[in-house]
Amino acid sequence: MGTQEFQNKLMSLQGNLLNFALMLTSNRDNAYDLLQDTTLKALDNESKYVDNTNFKGWVFTIMRNIFINNYRRVARTATVVDQTEDLYHLNLSQDSGLETPEGSFGVNEISAAIDEFPDEYRIPFSMHVAGYKYNEIAEKMNLPLGTVKSRIFFARKKLQVRFADYR
Repeated sequence: MGTQEFQNKLMSLQGNLLNFALMLTSNRDNAYDLLQDTTLKALDNESKYVDNTNFKGWVFTIMRNIFINNYRRVARTATVVDQTEDLYHLNLSQDSGLETPEGSFGVNEISAAIDEFPDEYRIPFSMHVAGYKYNEIAEKMNLPLGTVKSRIFFARKKLQVRFADYR
């Protein structure tokens, strides 16, 4: 594909790309910025495009990846790192919700629901909630990794069903 044909194809997709950008960002100005970044990146990477590839899919993937990278960058910069000498900010009390009767009732109710699970679901789920990784649970319980993932998944689903109207 020649440079002129590449540019024409890219320009013909601008309306579709803008709609996709609006869907991703929910903001007109950010959508235009995303569209511009995508167009520039596609033009810069024209040499990487292979002729037998879906052009529209290629450009939309570029846009989606730019959006994800920008989102991650914003999330990273919004993270507060406590650099005080005595970690003052980390030692501030956090609102856990347990101080309110509703908060403690919710935790007790959820714990009781987990305790009602059969051991084959309760143990891997409790270990996962405690911070164990899937492969660590599999080793400790002497189970295949897929079985552990499946049991944790089903335990989550049971909790979601039981507490579907909980708020």
